[in-house]
Amino acid sequence: MDTHVISPALEIGLVKIKVSQLERSIVYYTEVIGLQVLQQDDTTAHLSADGIHPIVIIKEIANAVILPPQSAAGLYHFAILLPDRVSLGLALRNLLQHRQNIGQGDHLVSEALYLNDPDNNGIEIYADRPKETWQKDEHGYIIMGTEPVDVEGLLELAEGKTWTGLPAGTKIGHVHFHVSDLSEARRFYVDVLGFEMMLTDNRSVAFIAAGGYHHHLGLNTWAGVGVKKAPANAAGIDYYSLQLPDRQALDEVKARVRSAGIPADEEEQFLWVTDPSHIRILFYTAAV
Repeated sequence: MDTHVISPALEIGLVKIKVSQLERSIVYYTEVIGLQVLQQDDTTAHLSADGIHPIVIIKEIANAVILPPQSAAGLYHFAILLPDRVSLGLALRNLLQHRQNIGQGDHLVSEALYLNDPDNNGIEIYADRPKETWQKDEHGYIIMGTEPVDVEGLLELAEGKTWTGLPAGTKIGHVHFHVSDLSEARRFYVDVLGFEMMLTDNRSVAFIAAGGYHHHLGLNTWAGVGVKKAPANAAGIDYYSLQLPDRQALDEVKARVRSAGIPADEEEQFLWVTDPSHIRILFYTAAV
């Protein structure tokens, strides 16, 4: 295996999101988004689609600041990947019944719906098209676009079916960040961690991934080159986790981080690092 490239079996585990009012966010994420509460205490709730594995953790923070969209480096959106178009149609119908302001885009490789939670945390809910239909350009980059979603077709698929929340098989498909310096972010994620470039305009956006996915991570400067980092008490992302298949894959990432002189907190089956936008990343493996 090429130890300079991150394991192709990498998957996103979960995202932990900072919010200003826990109870308000629980109502939103269960009734509007369709997740279920696995466990809860005074400040934190673990949310799941299958009733077993958390994919979103929401944490209420004291004196929380709600930033305007695209005003700081940090979360642009986290993306919930549904297993099929029927599930996306059901989710769309539920969002419309809750009178949500929904953005949308057919990206050729996927169909996506966009919205913001009560704290302006961006959320994408999407379904992929079959990988064999994805195309590449002459540079080997995945071809993506932004066309109108076939909303009527999605709603037709959901017709006569009952909404019971997001289905088993739902997971976090990718996370997308505003960064202040695209080259700096690219050095960290590609040159050090070993993600592969899937699409970039070399100016304002880069999509990177493991294993040929269209993107596990999006990086953009749409909030402005040099945009400030979000304050610690701002609503937004606290950390996200990346699951690797085995100890060897984790050890390879640890070695690259050490070689680059990046501060990290290492344990046997864990690695914590912080990206240039002050977003924490937990690498882990469940394998013994």
